[in-house]
Amino acid sequence: MGVSSRFILEQRRVIGALLRTGIEASTDKPNKGPAPQTPGPILKETVTPPSPDLIAAYVRHVGGDPAGYRGTIPPHLFPQWIFPMQTATLRGLPYPMHKVLNGGFRMVRKANLPQGEMLQIEGRLANIDEDDRRVIFFCDSVTGTASAPGALEVSMQAIIPKRGGEKKSGPKKSGPRVPEGARELARWSLRADAGRDFAKLTGDINPIHWIPPAARASGFRNVILHGFSTSARAYEGLIRNVFSGNTEAIRAFECRFTKPLVLPARVGLYRSGDEVFVGEAPGGPAYLVGKFETQ
Repeated sequence: MGVSSRFILEQRRVIGALLRTGIEASTDKPNKGPAPQTPGPILKETVTPPSPDLIAAYVRHVGGDPAGYRGTIPPHLFPQWIFPMQTATLRGLPYPMHKVLNGGFRMVRKANLPQGEMLQIEGRLANIDEDDRRVIFFCDSVTGTASAPGALEVSMQAIIPKRGGEKKSGPKKSGPRVPEGARELARWSLRADAGRDFAKLTGDINPIHWIPPAARASGFRNVILHGFSTSARAYEGLIRNVFSGNTEAIRAFECRFTKPLVLPARVGLYRSGDEVFVGEAPGGPAYLVGKFETQ
């Protein structure tokens, strides 16, 4: 059963920010001036939290148990409220922002985020790393509430590939792979509409995730799963299969999105020590490479 479209009503802030970014990218030419000084200014905002119904639907969608988050917000739902601030920290930069891709993130849970309290967010552009192949933006944020200030720290990476930057002499690198000895924790059958449902729950309406012609126009065989959907499923797979449902067991989680996951797909979650991987089989390409820290 798919996700109800009524949750789109809770995504006005996210969708508005993404649409505004798209319009600005299509009408403005990138400024060719020097890159701005970093770290940038700290932006602050207080926003309405996701509803309990949305939280429960989201947790079920990514393979978790809503009962484990009774009264709290899953930390990996952070894109639902942080995306607009991230786009604000990147606004006006001298780069083609319509080409931005999510590269990965690190989040540290200092305390549980309580449901029903206004979310107090601070964010800034922390650093820019540029070479002849790509530009990486590091965007830091802190989310808290009146009763849990500074509860969640997140550092996200946004990447802009450069034209021709991937063409290098010598053999082509195969990219990260699932280790041969990694243990499979879970196996997922992901439907072609998984991206559309995740968009309803988070507001990330990028058409490459739910409109096949748009995905093909961007060079993919079909729609691709959101990286944040893959990481949320990996996180909940650890909670369920390693920590017996204890949603407070993981203190920190970080990951890189290493290969587009084309839908529909059947993939596995693998663990090797404190590292996790999403891929089709040991020895095969990894769509996500991550690491976790316990309390």
